[in-house]
Amino acid sequence: MTIREVCEKYDISADTLRYYERIGLIPPVPRTSGGIRNYDEVSCNWIELMKCMRQSGVQIEALIEYVKLYNQGDSTIQARKELLIQQRDRLQEKMASMQESLERLNKKIEHYEDACATKV
Repeated sequence: MTIREVCEKYDISADTLRYYERIGLIPPVPRTSGGIRNYDEVSCNWIELMKCMRQSGVQIEALIEYVKLYNQGDSTIQARKELLIQQRDRLQEKMASMQESLERLNKKIEHYEDACATKV
């Protein structure tokens, strides 16, 4: 798959894809004999994972560490699991905080809806 096709499929910019590859968020992408990136299924799986993780707020540094551990093989399975658990715990804390904010906003909106209804 070309970089353009990958960009369209995953709604991600070519610059972001190149950046992810350059910093090690995704393994080096296979290239054609002419040196053009040729994204295969493995590359696309990494892109999906990284896009999902970034959207959930996982820090780039944690993801780079995850990829490094992955590339070291099965001896790092426990370390990868622990890293993912840490990230999950952070995400759960963030979600709880966001839920509190949402509830507060809903109460404020309800207050203003009540105020508007009594003025009519």
